[in-house]
Amino acid sequence: MTTKKRLYEIMEKAEKGDLLSRIVDLFILTLIILNVTMVILETVGGVKETYGESIEIFETICVVIFTVEYLLRIWCCTADTKFARPLTGRLAFMLTPLALIDLMAIFPYYVFVLVTIPPDYTLPLRLLRLFRLLKVGRYSRSMQMFGRVIWEKRHELYIAVFALAILLIIVSSLMYFVEHHAQPEAFSSIPTTMWWGIVTLTTVGYGDVFPITPLGKVLGALIAVLGVGMFALPAGILSSGFVEAMQESHRGDKCPHCGKDISTHG
Repeated sequence: MTTKKRLYEIMEKAEKGDLLSRIVDLFILTLIILNVTMVILETVGGVKETYGESIEIFETICVVIFTVEYLLRIWCCTADTKFARPLTGRLAFMLTPLALIDLMAIFPYYVFVLVTIPPDYTLPLRLLRLFRLLKVGRYSRSMQMFGRVIWEKRHELYIAVFALAILLIIVSSLMYFVEHHAQPEAFSSIPTTMWWGIVTLTTVGYGDVFPITPLGKVLGALIAVLGVGMFALPAGILSSGFVEAMQESHRGDKCPHCGKDISTHG
């Protein structure tokens, strides 16, 4: 086995019996969890002022490790037949979702090092470090299943989102024409009314904007009831996808007692 092939096996999710790969996985997972914890604690008053220097040192160490990990993945990815070409294969690998997440995990640090950032953009860039939490998806079977379900059900979700968008435009337009004269500030335009439409269709009901005319109240009640069914549609699509994925994952599993396929039995 070549060094590149072995390194690729170590960097990927550990197979059964591969102790070294398992150790690397646990090490990276621990770093991710600790790093995200630090990002969260930084927002607590007094923590950054008291432990700021230690946090920065730990952040630098983590970024160095994540950078080495990212570069090693790019180097050894050609051991996979999907990325076998030295140049185009590595470029294709760098554009995969998990590789992009790896890049986003280290990107903010180098921006701060290389560029002077205006204060207004400092916090958003620092919060981008929370992308490191998505790196867990490389090692989590549950997160991988979640992503696979969304991808496999993307066409059905596109249709559901398109239908919801049409419904939102229709209800917002109707409410605008009904309430505009009574509340010209709250329902000043159709785009502004879309905020009310989203809040009502999702049945959240913040109460910051609401109809006051009799016709507006009747229309609002009907739209709220309609929203219950419409927003349940994407949930139903995802639920069916997860059921199918779970059945697929159990397919071939044998009952320890009768030896039959578990997926065919309750």
